[in-house]
Amino acid sequence: MGDILFEGDGAAYATTRAADENFEPTKHETFQRRLQEARAFGRASNSLASTSPELSAKFGLSAGQRFGAWAMCGAVTFAAVSDPAALWAGFTALLGIVFSLLILMRLAAVAAMPVVRSAQPPRRVADDDLPPLSILIPLYKEDAVVGSLIEAIQKLDYPPKKLDVKLLIEADDEKTLSAIERVQPPPWFETIPVPPGEPRTKPKALNYGLDFTRGEIIAVFDAEDHPSPGQPRAAVAAFRSGPRNLAVVQAPLLIHNGQDGWLTRQFEIEYAIHFRIWLPFLAWLRVPLALGGTSNYFQRDRLTKAGGWDAWNVTEDADLGLRLARFGGAAAMISEPTWEEAPSHLPTWLNQRTRWMKGHLQTWIVLMRQPLAAARGMGIRNFLSVLLTLGGSILASTMHAPILLWLTVGLFTPFVTLEGWQAVLFGMGYSGVLAAAFATRTTHAKLWTLLSLPLYWPLMSIAMLRALYEMKIRPHFWAKTPHGKTPRAR
Repeated sequence: MGDILFEGDGAAYATTRAADENFEPTKHETFQRRLQEARAFGRASNSLASTSPELSAKFGLSAGQRFGAWAMCGAVTFAAVSDPAALWAGFTALLGIVFSLLILMRLAAVAAMPVVRSAQPPRRVADDDLPPLSILIPLYKEDAVVGSLIEAIQKLDYPPKKLDVKLLIEADDEKTLSAIERVQPPPWFETIPVPPGEPRTKPKALNYGLDFTRGEIIAVFDAEDHPSPGQPRAAVAAFRSGPRNLAVVQAPLLIHNGQDGWLTRQFEIEYAIHFRIWLPFLAWLRVPLALGGTSNYFQRDRLTKAGGWDAWNVTEDADLGLRLARFGGAAAMISEPTWEEAPSHLPTWLNQRTRWMKGHLQTWIVLMRQPLAAARGMGIRNFLSVLLTLGGSILASTMHAPILLWLTVGLFTPFVTLEGWQAVLFGMGYSGVLAAAFATRTTHAKLWTLLSLPLYWPLMSIAMLRALYEMKIRPHFWAKTPHGKTPRAR
């Protein structure tokens, strides 16, 4: 086919495909390719950290944040010694206010669901009008599922000549590479080995692969994904019909192995509420979205303007969603889903959720390094919404277990006196989750699963404790979630 010249991240580069076995690139072409690879590797790990260190999770708490944390600890200690009753009253009142706002907002999301869903879907975009679409798929130890992944991508309703699929594998992952070679994907797939080096994270691989893409739109999928065939066209249509500052389109993520046990059924309900009700509601309000880690579609220019992915943040999706908002970008949801595999064993679930919680903490630290700058960048309304949604999520995950323990002791023993508003607030929160679960019509939302929802919530607190510990000893460690471990997933 000769040399195809693409523009990527402001620099021209050549991708050479041999038309016959005897084709050999010139020394200049070989040098340019190696130079590009070296530069891509440098940018993959440290581009954001070097150009905008205040936006990267590489550096942890700033000096100001450390001072503020110690000052707060000192104030709490002083209050605990001088007037513990007032401290307790103030703490419970703060929790009550935050949880009341979150519960009311989530009830509003359920109530607004018919209005949110009533919006007419954009018209189908004709083949000739479809832009080049690059799909980045990071893979690591995914030999069990890579065959089904490639098959699912081939089923996408998008002209192959406009597709540019990059399989990003770690250079030492021989099993996954062998599995790809056995499948022999079509020519519009390219396997790109990611050089070893720290941090060994998904966002580093995405940054590296971005340099080798040609699409106007950049999509991200995970190894276990099975996207709906019409999803890419729906994303393009959303960009065409959306506002000019639309930077990212998120597709809903749903669980296909909910029947594998109690844990996967709870995960299925959680995902259904989050991606079918909560995120569409936030997108309808036009406030920033903490994105899911897959099935995102980005406008290339806005993605690069925002600095790409932060290689040091272990929930790069949530971080990037908020950073796009800081650079003036908007987010939208579409209805075409991607089916994913939920962890079916508690240790795997805890490892995955610990990473998510750790990444949310990193994202919060980055957001609050320069809160005034963040508020100016995304607007005060959007900034306040992020404080409530992301901050409230972190607070809720921390307090689920203590609150349920407190309520249990108060209900069944005389040692704790519950106030009426506390029981009412818990009842409203539980009722809101039940209403949302029923509204999603989730397949495995059976009676026992719904009644046992409160038993699932304390697991979040365990994961948060582990996340806080890992923030101290290994903040950038990426806990790998294995896939293809159940018959349904395979």
